[in-house]
Amino acid sequence: MPTPPVPLDTLRLDVADVLGEDPADLPDDEDLRDLGLDSIRLMSLVERWRARGLAADFTELAEADPTLRGWHTLLTAGS
Repeated sequence: MPTPPVPLDTLRLDVADVLGEDPADLPDDEDLRDLGLDSIRLMSLVERWRARGLAADFTELAEADPTLRGWHTLLTAGS
């Protein structure tokens, strides 16, 4: 089953939610670890995205470029 398309702004809203930040304060290329993203928050995001039908993999996201743009590219590859 193909991964449903996910807008970058949807990822931004989700990440901002788990970080307790304003979505407008999250640039596309900011290292999310510098903003407080840790493995627990990442797992929360993975579970949220899987519930929406995204093929989110914790290990792939943890090893990928930890930016909104990097994750968007990973999550939309093959969609």
